Amino acid sequence: MLLNQFIDHTLLKPTATPKDISTLCAEAIEHQFYAVCVNSCYVHLAVELLQFERVKVAATIGFPLGTMSAEAKICEAKKCIHEGADEIDMVINIGFLKAGLIKNVREEIASVKKAIGNKVLKVIIETCYLTDEEKKLACTIAEKAGADYVKTSTGFGTGGATLKDILLMRNTLSTHVKIKASGGIKSGKEAIEYIANGVSRIGTSNGIELIKTQ
Repeated sequence: MLLNQFIDHTLLKPTATPKDISTLCAEAIEHQFYAVCVNSCYVHLAVELLQFERVKVAATIGFPLGTMSAEAKICEAKKCIHEGADEIDMVINIGFLKAGLIKNVREEIASVKKAIGNKVLKVIIETCYLTDEEKKLACTIAEKAGADYVKTSTGFGTGGATLKDILLMRNTLSTHVKIKASGGIKSGKEAIEYIANGVSRIGTSNGIELIKTQ
């Protein structure tokens, strides 16, 4: 297994500078990670640095809280795609989900997917804030709204990916929707275990260490 091809090499810290993003992209090229994952303000830079490389660019929108308006998320997603992003990682409105505002959550996801066309949409449900029933509901809504992936976490919540959540998500989603595990994955061995249990992408700021310890 080529673990590097499952990794979204990630830098989403609020203190990240253009120089830091340049380093991230250089590391992604050196280790041939599948993608880099950056905040939307750095899409243009990442696309420029990776324009002749196989490494894709994933952009976060509505990050990390998911609480901005649907219109703001749509606008941000469109801008990222216009600047060359290949994939969008969007955060759902967690408060709406917990309040049972299912239609609002579904329509927001569907609107972002429509805005980005055939580009990949990963929907972040932030599992650490949800009950098991809410996790199942979030997966079902995301799939019905056209998500390509459901992603566990932002890495900014109270917890990240767990194997228990991966199994719950995999049992809820159809085979058409993939899973991205993100947050707290510390070793290559752990990453491979996630992949063996149905994960198609690993989001990590620790990608180099992961491929060294697989």
